[in-house]
Order: sequence, then structure tokens, then C-alpha cells
Amino acid sequence: MKQILICWIGLTDVRAAKEEKQAGVGPIVQALAARAFDEIWLINDLVDKDAGLYLAWLEKQTEVPVVTRREKLTSPTNFREIYEAAVRCIETVQARHGKDVSLTYHISPGTSHMAAVWVILAKTRFPAELIESSTQAGVNTVSFPFDISAEFIPDLLKPLDRRLVELSEGLPPEAPEFAQILYKSTVMKRLITKARHVAPRSVPVLIEGESGTGKELLARAIHRASPRKGGFIAVNCGAIPSELVEAELFGHVKGAFTGAEKERRGVFEAADGGTLFLDELGDLPLSVQVKFLRALQENEIVRVGSTKPIQVDVRLIAATHKDLIAETTAGRFRSDLFYRLAVAVLKIPPLRERKGDIGFLIGRLLEQVNLESANEPGYKDKKISPDAKNFLLQHSWPGNVRELLNTLRRAAIWTTGRTITRLDAEEALIPLASAGSSGVLNQPLGDGFNLTDTISGVARHYIERALQESGGKKRKAAELIGFSNYQTLTNWMKRHGVE
Repeated sequence: MKQILICWIGLTDVRAAKEEKQAGVGPIVQALAARAFDEIWLINDLVDKDAGLYLAWLEKQTEVPVVTRREKLTSPTNFREIYEAAVRCIETVQARHGKDVSLTYHISPGTSHMAAVWVILAKTRFPAELIESSTQAGVNTVSFPFDISAEFIPDLLKPLDRRLVELSEGLPPEAPEFAQILYKSTVMKRLITKARHVAPRSVPVLIEGESGTGKELLARAIHRASPRKGGFIAVNCGAIPSELVEAELFGHVKGAFTGAEKERRGVFEAADGGTLFLDELGDLPLSVQVKFLRALQENEIVRVGSTKPIQVDVRLIAATHKDLIAETTAGRFRSDLFYRLAVAVLKIPPLRERKGDIGFLIGRLLEQVNLESANEPGYKDKKISPDAKNFLLQHSWPGNVRELLNTLRRAAIWTTGRTITRLDAEEALIPLASAGSSGVLNQPLGDGFNLTDTISGVARHYIERALQESGGKKRKAAELIGFSNYQTLTNWMKRHGVE
């Protein structure tokens, strides 16, 4: 296996060629003297005079074959240009020798930005040994464990710009459409990364998430970031009467059924060349799911009342708040259709699981409310008091981002001044109706009334609700209902018969 050394020509190396007795031999020659290499590849962004001087001097210092690559940088600290130049060099080495080579990157020559790029490449796309050299310590291998490298090399990675991270992760260029989705949390960052990966492709996408999490917003961003030239057609399957679903999806010919006075295109044809977004896909009747599956497999549809197939080119994005695996197990959704759709599955987390996002969203959504209300008579821009913000942060937001936005809209209306107070926020929050708890404080006494049973019923209701909203996590459920620890919750569950 050939041993290949790759590095930039640094100014210290050039100074060694000009002033060898005073400056030493420089990092490159020092590495060649200490290690055995079959070939060295030098990336050169120097002026021609300095580069020529150094290469002529280097030939006298070593017998190792030298290959140089000229790369013109606008700046020796431009991460994108450095990264792309380094990748071109490595790919050329692999094209010439095959991938069965042992690569070594020398991080000492050049700028710290160049060193940072070598570290990223060695730990991501092109694994290699990293070496450094100095007059005092000689030549040494540099160890950066991949799982902690970004945390433990701040001097190298602090200047690393966002574009370099995107390139190292293989992300497509950032689409501005995703900027409409507001987030700071890690869980949302992972979701958007996946969405950006799938956007340029034509595979079906299944978006899962509770009501109000922004499924259509994500679908529109994916469409706009895709290369598809057609339009974005959105349809709510749950809002279509069951007897009209087939005609709505595939269209119909004149006289196909009572009231079909002329032929009509369905949404599949309307979305030809673009994206069809079907919200609440889990509500599709089983009888329609068979034809829907065929339309996906064959890229063709047949209008109701016709036998002539029509070719369509549609990218499908489906969304549902239901658990389609459970629906499939129960026989309410076809398993073959589910697996045909579930090529790229994106699950939007509920707002209560987006740690750190609620406070950020309160600020950004209030800016949106101020902007959309700016032209209303007498409206004054609103800000939110710390007390009101803390109150909103404690809410579980079962309606997710939609509920948060509408709560802020109501609070802005109720507030007469410029600051939303806690009372304004409390009045803007619509309490959910609780099954079985209506009128709990106004039940008639006597006639079988039992205070112990009533209190136990209330306790069961809130414990079960907390467990549901926390996904069964006792520690989180305990926090939601004000218990200091999950053991207290366990004791209450036993006391009141909650499974």
C-alpha cells in the first residue's frame, strides 16, 4: 500500500528555502526526513516566484517524488475554497492510485483554517493520519477522537464557518424556504437536515406529527427546495366526503355519476410536474387506497367513469397525525400502501418535546403578530413581560405551534398597553375541555355524592393526561403536574388506581 503525504506549502517552508541556516528546514522537509513516504502531494496557493523557489530547493532535500497542484485562493482563510481545493487533490490522488492508499495530512504548513479542513476531512469523508511538526517536538501524530474532536479542538474549529460544516456533512446548498421554519432545538435541527437531504429527490415523503406542528409548512419548504417546476397542490383527505374522494383525486368524465355534468381533472393531474401534498392521509377509505397505490406504482391514473390511463409525474408528500403502523395493524390502512409511502419518513416532534424552542418561538411569533397587525386601527406593537413569558413556558401546548401563535394573537388583542402581562396571557389561553370533569366544583351534595371518589377521579384524570403528554415518561409527567420527583407520582398512581 502506497504511503502518500498531502499538505499545503506554508510560508514557513518558503522561509526555510530562502534562509535555511536561520529558519531550519520547515515542516514539510522535517516530515519527509522523519517518516517514509512513497509520494508527496503539495497544494500551492503561493505567488509563482515563491512557489518556484521552494520547489527547486525541495528537489535537493528529498528523493521522494513530488506532485504539485496549483490552487488559487481569494484568501488563505476562505474555508469553502480551502475545503474544495483539498477535496480535489484527494480525489485526484485516489483516481491515480485507487482508494487502496494510506493517506497522511500534514496540518502544520499553511493557515489554521487549512489545518481545520484537514481535521474535518480526516474524520469524515477521507480518513487519514494527521501529523504535525515543530523544531522542538519533531514530527508527531495528532489524535482527535471523532466523537469529541469538535469539542476539544476549539482553536482550530472556532473559525469554521457554517458552509464548511454543510460540505463535510454532504448537505445540499441551503434552501431559503426552510428559514420559515423557526427552531433552535437539536431535535428540530436533525429533522430539517433530513428534510434538506430529501428535498432534491423525487421519492415519496411521509410527514408524521400532531395537529399544529407545521406539517404543511415543512411540505411546502421541501417542494420549494426541490427542482420540480410544477405547482404545490394541497388536499385535506379528511375534509372530502367519502363518496367523492376518488373523483377528487383522479378526476372524472362527463356522466360518470349524478351531477358530473362535465369532465374534471383530479388533483393528481393538477399536480403533474409538481408536488401533491395529501394531509390526513390516514382518513382515505380502504376502497380508494387500492387505486391510490396503483397511481403511485405506475405513475398513471384513471378518471372515474373512464378506462383510459393518464400518465402523471407527481412527487407525493403525505401527512398524518395518526400512527399509520397502528392503523395498518388494525386493518384500517393497507400495509402495501404504507410501505410504498414510507420511503422518507419525517416525524415532527410536538412543541413540548422541543427543548429551548418555546421561548424562542414566543419572541419570533410575537414579531409576526406585530407585523400582521401593524395596519389595524390603533394597534401598538406589543412586547411580553417576563412573568407572562414564564407562564406560557409552563404550558404543555397540546395544540403545538398553531396554539401558541393564536394565543399570542389573542393576548395582543386583549392587551390595551404595549406589554402583555401574565393576566393577559392567562385570559388568552383557552383551557381544554376535560371529559368527565365538567362541573366538578358544582356537583350537588348528598344523593350518593362522595368527596373521596370525586377527588380521586380528578387525580386520575390529571395523572393520565400527564403520562400521555410525556409519552409515558414518569419524571416528565411528575414535572407537568407539579410533583417534586417521579416516586411521588408512582405513589399517587398506586393510590388512585392508575395503570
